[in-house]
Amino acid sequence: MSEVAGRRREVMVVLPGLMLAMVLAMLDNMIVGTAMPRIVGELGGLTHLSWVVTAYVLGTTVSTPIWGKIGDLYGRKTIFITSIVIFMVGSMLCGMAGSSMLGGPADGMAELIGFRALQGLGAGGLMVNVMAIIGDLVPPRERGQYQGIMAGVMSLAMIAGPLVGGFITDNLNWRWAFYVNLPVGFVALALIALQLKLPKHTSKVRIDWVGAILLSISITSMVLITTWGGNEYAWGSWQILTLVGVAVVFLAAFIYFERFAEEPIMPLQLFRNRNFTLISGVGFLLGFAMFGAMNFLPLFQQTVQGASATNSGLLLLPMMASAMVVSLFVGKAITSTGKYKIYPVIGGIGMAVAMWLLSMMDVNTPSWQTGIFIAVLGLGMGFLMQTTMLIAQNSVEQRDLGVASSASTFFRSIGGSFGVSLFGAIFNNHLLSEMSARFGPQAAAQITKGGGAGRLDPATLAHLSPQIRTGILGSLATSISGVFGWAIVFAVVVPVLAVFVKEIPLRGAATVDAAKEAVAAS
Repeated sequence: MSEVAGRRREVMVVLPGLMLAMVLAMLDNMIVGTAMPRIVGELGGLTHLSWVVTAYVLGTTVSTPIWGKIGDLYGRKTIFITSIVIFMVGSMLCGMAGSSMLGGPADGMAELIGFRALQGLGAGGLMVNVMAIIGDLVPPRERGQYQGIMAGVMSLAMIAGPLVGGFITDNLNWRWAFYVNLPVGFVALALIALQLKLPKHTSKVRIDWVGAILLSISITSMVLITTWGGNEYAWGSWQILTLVGVAVVFLAAFIYFERFAEEPIMPLQLFRNRNFTLISGVGFLLGFAMFGAMNFLPLFQQTVQGASATNSGLLLLPMMASAMVVSLFVGKAITSTGKYKIYPVIGGIGMAVAMWLLSMMDVNTPSWQTGIFIAVLGLGMGFLMQTTMLIAQNSVEQRDLGVASSASTFFRSIGGSFGVSLFGAIFNNHLLSEMSARFGPQAAAQITKGGGAGRLDPATLAHLSPQIRTGILGSLATSISGVFGWAIVFAVVVPVLAVFVKEIPLRGAATVDAAKEAVAAS
């Protein structure tokens, strides 16, 4: 008992620094998204607006597997500190974009896009290293008790993001949307540098740069397909088809070369492990259904239900609260019993039920009822989000902990990217069809011109005649409900895959301590 208590004290000392790093990764996009109208107003470049987000996503997604692997090879503390520093430097430069110090507003948008890519490279190491460091410090059998804390921090970040972004946009210069990362980052750096104690790794093995380059090109093509497809370019256009070809060719080359790499970026033998492969699939579908569909909740709340941008963030509280409570319960239950298989099954069923409930929303659905529906979604998320990471980490050897963590994060991220793209296309097609039925094809094309509901903001709707506004709101509600209906198809596969997960006993403290001693002695 004293050993467990000592381990808990060790983790709790460093946990604030880890959680601050996680907050940095999660808050950034939400805060910046709120400030984007002001940024475009000052820097111009509206046509390149999507690249501000795309550059960050690309940097994060491409670097995630690399951060995980080099952490396994050379030790996580130094790598973690490096990723925080890169993120902070990127944040500082983003805040300076378009200023007189860097050439003025004429080049501001191009500078911002480049600096966002740099910021994304750092962000790719934040979440992965937090998960892997927790895995280094705590054996899987005891790791569940920290899930509630991590879920609570993630929930708080998701709620606080729009609120902080709104405050900065209304009361400060938009540059503070980036500068706010600096004090938080400095505190995280100090806590990590002073408090985190991990064994030092020494490895003479060179990084698999060929594999890293091939994987990066393939991932970049995938992200661009999901970002541009149906928006910048038609799905059947030569640009999208070329990207598909590049993604397939370089992915095939990556798989071929990884078979011969001395220390591959993503060891293919991991996918021979049934649990690792199944839980990777669960993570992909979790990201696909959850992030893809959740993208439309604020749209429904703000347009159909008339909530303000700030209030729509607060209206997500039921989801975050239920996810946090369930995650805390699941963590304690896993620590107590060592059993975990049932939780992703329950979570997948809960998520599918939530999507079914959300698919029944219409223009008459009150806010309190939507709150109940998204609370059910939060229950499903609470059973799934941290449990998938736990299973992935327990499925591999201790030396591959970083790879397992980065793979889990990577598949969830790629799933979310595909989900947002596919559901966006479904939504736009539904909306055009609904509008055509109500107003005629020509009027529908005019109303939806510029990308779905991009121009149908609450302020614009308020100035329309009651008859037109009613028709538009009905079309929006039906189209958004249709997205959740499609999400059911993907959500129901999650519990099916989870049923086939084999319940392997969670590693205890002795196994983790032995791994630490082996690394320290090497």
